[in-house]
Amino acid sequence: MRPVILANGTSFVGLDDRGQVCDFYFPHVGLENQMAEDAKNRVGVWLENDSGGMITWLDDPSWQIVVRYRPQTLVGSTTAINDNLALELHFEDVLYNEKNIFIRRVTVKNHAKKARRLKLFFSHQFQMYGSQKKDTVYFDPQDNTLVHYKGRRVAIISGGETEGRPFDDYTVGLCGIEGKVGTWLDAEDGVLSKNPIEHGSVDSTIGFEKVLDAQSHAEFFVWVTFAKSLKVAKNLHKLVLEKSCEHMIETTTDYWNAWINKYDRNLKLKPKFAELFETSLFILRAHIDKPGGIIASGDSQMLQYGRDNYSYVWPRDGAYIAIALDKAGYPESTKHFFEYCNQVVSEEGFFFHKYRPDGSLGSSWHPWIRNGRQQLPIQEDETALVLIALWNHYQVVKDLEFIESIYNSLIKKTANFMMGFRGENHLPFPSYDIWEMKYGIHSYTAAAVAHALGVASEFAQLLGKEKDAGLYRQASTEVKEACKKWLFNQEISYFYKYLDFVKGEAMHDETVDASSFYGMHTFGIYSIDDPEIQKAYEVMTEKLEVSGIGGIARFEGDIYFKNHDIVGNPWAITTLWKAQYLIKKAKEKKDLKPAEDILDWVVERATHSGILSEQFDPVTGTQLSASPLAWSHAEFVVTLLSYQKKLEELVS
Repeated sequence: MRPVILANGTSFVGLDDRGQVCDFYFPHVGLENQMAEDAKNRVGVWLENDSGGMITWLDDPSWQIVVRYRPQTLVGSTTAINDNLALELHFEDVLYNEKNIFIRRVTVKNHAKKARRLKLFFSHQFQMYGSQKKDTVYFDPQDNTLVHYKGRRVAIISGGETEGRPFDDYTVGLCGIEGKVGTWLDAEDGVLSKNPIEHGSVDSTIGFEKVLDAQSHAEFFVWVTFAKSLKVAKNLHKLVLEKSCEHMIETTTDYWNAWINKYDRNLKLKPKFAELFETSLFILRAHIDKPGGIIASGDSQMLQYGRDNYSYVWPRDGAYIAIALDKAGYPESTKHFFEYCNQVVSEEGFFFHKYRPDGSLGSSWHPWIRNGRQQLPIQEDETALVLIALWNHYQVVKDLEFIESIYNSLIKKTANFMMGFRGENHLPFPSYDIWEMKYGIHSYTAAAVAHALGVASEFAQLLGKEKDAGLYRQASTEVKEACKKWLFNQEISYFYKYLDFVKGEAMHDETVDASSFYGMHTFGIYSIDDPEIQKAYEVMTEKLEVSGIGGIARFEGDIYFKNHDIVGNPWAITTLWKAQYLIKKAKEKKDLKPAEDILDWVVERATHSGILSEQFDPVTGTQLSASPLAWSHAEFVVTLLSYQKKLEELVS
């Protein structure tokens, strides 16, 4: 879990629930975490006492810690209180919006009724390029900095008090090899050894010393600059000294405050709804890399539970996030995503499973051969969703020149692929489902393809390409009609999860899947008032409503992160899909109450800082899997905007 994440388009910093830095991505958002999987940049306080002194690190349970954001900003605000020590620490954490500079302002409050001498220690562990060994760290006496580097990855660490006095103590050393746990251990006696250089798997620690009067406080700053060369990293350090930490914190705070308040949205909603809405927008923006890739999550803690994390660009997740930001009025943040997609789309016109932020292929478990037969290792819904999101983007900005510039290379290429990637029954050929698990002709995927082909027809019509428009329109109609013919299960009044044809015979999977219902009405295969949709809603609610805390599971028998004997864990995404249906169907204001209850349900399960995970424990409500998951926040944004719009319509 990362209750606070900070980003500026090229760097991404994640804090854990103890206020310690655990992720530091550079030079892409989501690519090259410069910290080890189990690394944490520790913070500790050494306090003088009658027996000499004792240090307490923030991960000690004696600290009561709350990690939040400053309201209406992408600035961390962490409070740590230790009643036993009569101490309070307050952190303001900023990733400078203009340059790769991470700043921590720490205010230490002495609540004791006597003066006390204390030392504040900051330990930093970096493993450049995300790999152990071959790093170097040294103390540079010329400018009072600690330098971590490996090749073209350089971090400069320094700090000082408000009045400009630099840090008092330092050391560097080995970490995680040769029996060494890290230089933070050297701080436990309150004195660092001032070792000047080390190489291998390394870390460093700096310290401040201060005598605090009774009931007084002191302020300290620590900063890290990141660059691809020593020269640039040093220049960024000089920039901090020239501009001051206070200035950079203030201007970054002002930037994000202006960003979130660019519109007077007049959200006539519960304050807690508006607060999570704003936080969600910040979370979505933080997951966008400067060249346009949108990662699913920067939470590296996922590595502890599987073979990989979520710091990849899934075209599916990216499309949903782009839709949410466009609907919220931030098309300038999403345009680069479509440019990114234009660059990575295959020559054949489809998107692979996932990509890295630099445009290279991401890891995958989708094979190129199945049961002895060659296949494409794709989820076709991802190809469709990019076009659907692009149409949504165009509706906001009406940038016809941009659409024309990518028509042949993206729109036509993907539409031609989807049009040709169909069987005699006009349904799409089999591919992997939205959840990346099952192979077949999925209800959700078929509905998305039908809608995407319709969108392609609209784009072609806009540009006067009548032949293309007609072909895509016809193909869209054919897929839509095929969905109705093949994918509704009359016996249980629900949509098949998927079907496949074996020797000409249709083989069905009757698993109730929330995405099947969502796709069929969201992508316009059925209207919201069609009896098939109304019956399917009742079946979905009956089969997928989770006992315990409530919410909607993805599908029957979902075992991902499952710890209890239930249908599956509730997901924020699928639960909000239910709310979106209820909002669309509402005819009177009172009809919106169930959707409002779902919004309440989601808000209650967010962290203090407003973070939503992928799913929740059905008994305890504990967040599970990646946290934050950008897609969860995207669905909250879309749902809340739909709720407000419908509320205004019904009361006008």
